[in-house]
Amino acid sequence: MHDLRFNIPGQDLNLEPFALRAPDFQKKCEVMITDRGYKCRITNIVPLSGQERLFLLRIVDPLERELFNFRPGQFLMLEVPGYGEAPISISSSSSNHEFIEVCIRRAGHVTSALFEARQGAIVSIRGPFGTTFPMEQMKGRNVLMVAGGLGIAPMRAPLFWIGNHRDWYKDVRLLYGAREPSQLIFNYQFEEWQKVGNVTLHTIVEKPDDAWQGRVGMITELFDGFTFDPEETWAIVCGPPVMFKFVCNYLDGKGIPMNRMFVSLERRMHCGMGKCCRCMVGSTFTCLDGPVFDYWSVMNLKEAI
Repeated sequence: MHDLRFNIPGQDLNLEPFALRAPDFQKKCEVMITDRGYKCRITNIVPLSGQERLFLLRIVDPLERELFNFRPGQFLMLEVPGYGEAPISISSSSSNHEFIEVCIRRAGHVTSALFEARQGAIVSIRGPFGTTFPMEQMKGRNVLMVAGGLGIAPMRAPLFWIGNHRDWYKDVRLLYGAREPSQLIFNYQFEEWQKVGNVTLHTIVEKPDDAWQGRVGMITELFDGFTFDPEETWAIVCGPPVMFKFVCNYLDGKGIPMNRMFVSLERRMHCGMGKCCRCMVGSTFTCLDGPVFDYWSVMNLKEAI
């Protein structure tokens, strides 16, 4: 005889309370109980350089598309079916619920497979994960943004945020450097950032080509071209970890407190949920407690950079 105690009533998981709202992935309890995936379609692929491409993703389900929410500085886990997944920073505007933009560099197994994908292909994302840049706390202050190489990808989200709330901030400057002119990606947006976002842009390269007419040198040399009030300035720094010491130590010497400089350690990301322990620095899970940290915290994390 069938035991009725084991009858499980049918239910639609999409109508459960946890599925009707965007989970807060900065709360560890929600990370542990909700590992939500979103099926996405690649709607466009934009070549940026020989190594980087911009992928525009659109969540397939309309309800999930509206629920997906993120803040500048957060990242997601992007899965290519059959190949695995990789942590990728979100490079789009947090106010845009139609498309999610991610900048991908061909670097490993998953990203190489993604470079073979065509428009219309289906991938999956999880997230968003991680801490964010404190954009509200910067309200009424100057914002100094320093990006090196691929660091311009996570910097786009706060740039979009500032463009949508430009009256919140005073002077906004973006310092952007790369090894070669061809590695200055998103150059088609330079004019938009300056004219629409009212952002003062400074660029520099280490190895110029014959057509380059701008500054040449290390990114810290861009600081020679202007002055700023350290009491009224907050800083966001994205790029290779070796750059953090030179840029942040310079800003510290100019009087900007370390707890008003913010860096992203997203390069340490792996599973995004604190389960694999590969991102740990001491007892700190970079994926759960970061990837955005103030520089004071980074200085107190041994071997963080």
